[in-house]
Amino acid sequence: MAFDREDTRFYVVVNEEEQYSIWPSYRPVPAGWSPLGEPRPKAECLARIDELWTDMRPLSLRRQMEAQARGEASATQS
Repeated sequence: MAFDREDTRFYVVVNEEEQYSIWPSYRPVPAGWSPLGEPRPKAECLARIDELWTDMRPLSLRRQMEAQARGEASATQS
């Protein structure tokens, strides 16, 4: 099996930072990543990632930026 073969199926995988990738179904999913759904053709997986991954920033960065924005908003209201 190879990444470029038409018959290779992939998982869409996600990590705790809500970052997405594809992973070949014939290999064990690495630690820290979780498969979403069933194995699919590569093009379908990439299309699904385009739908899901709308904000490329890691989750921890998004949370930090949201906390800073809340802090700044409350500081200006005081």
